[in-house]
Amino acid sequence: MNKRAAVFGAFGQLGIELCAELKRRGYEVGAFERARLDITNREQVEKAIAGFDPSAVFNAAAYNQVDVAEQEPLQAMEANGLAVRNLALACRQNDARLVHFSTDYVFDGELGKAYVESDTVHPMGAYAVSKLAGELYAQAYLDRPLVVRTSGVFGPGGLKTARGNFPEVMLRFAREGKPIRVTKDHVALPTYAPLLASRSIDLLEQDLAGVFHMGGGQAISWFEYARLIFDTGGIQADLQPTDAREYRTAARRPRYSALENARMAQCGIESMPPLSEAVASYLVARAR
Repeated sequence: MNKRAAVFGAFGQLGIELCAELKRRGYEVGAFERARLDITNREQVEKAIAGFDPSAVFNAAAYNQVDVAEQEPLQAMEANGLAVRNLALACRQNDARLVHFSTDYVFDGELGKAYVESDTVHPMGAYAVSKLAGELYAQAYLDRPLVVRTSGVFGPGGLKTARGNFPEVMLRFAREGKPIRVTKDHVALPTYAPLLASRSIDLLEQDLAGVFHMGGGQAISWFEYARLIFDTGGIQADLQPTDAREYRTAARRPRYSALENARMAQCGIESMPPLSEAVASYLVARAR
């Protein structure tokens, strides 16, 4: 395998970390951003991948406006589903491995415990359906795609992206002195982007394939997550719990979508550290 990797969505939170980690490991990196390349355009994708000739393609590009997707499901499907088809076809034509990132939202959250890779998917809403479509396209066109499901990604790149991330939203509200209401009955595994990038490259370099779950260190409610951020940073905030009944959104969200990193453990991939460590690392990194 040549040491050349293409990263789509290169300037997002995850894409930034993928590019940095790949370069640290000696890869030549082709960084493709949305402003210069439309991954929903098959010809552009095929030209980019053929021209760079990578051994691996990482797809960190995504439409992730969960509620807005209910009003524009076609745009979500084009970016999260059909674009993955374009990447998969180009990878097949150029003998490149595809590493595609998916989401905990492919599950409905009704299992009541952390999901393993073999659990039955049941997406709720346009965004979730589009992300599952991406998984299926990767699996339909490639013999050995690598699909990494994750959740609640946060990393230092969130300081530079338009939509930021959950910690940045919480910190901004705290600075503004606003009452902060966060749901206490939705549980996930927030995942630190630098670790997600590193472990995903580990999967590729061990020549693994299939679906892998890669969530953060522990299942936690969004309310407790917010409190962890403030406690770790020594920040005073007017934090109050709410619930799904009170906090209505356009899209249905899974109540308990924690991901158990079962296959990672089976394959000897280093486990994720406690969320408290990841949050502490994030706060240090953003202050630099």
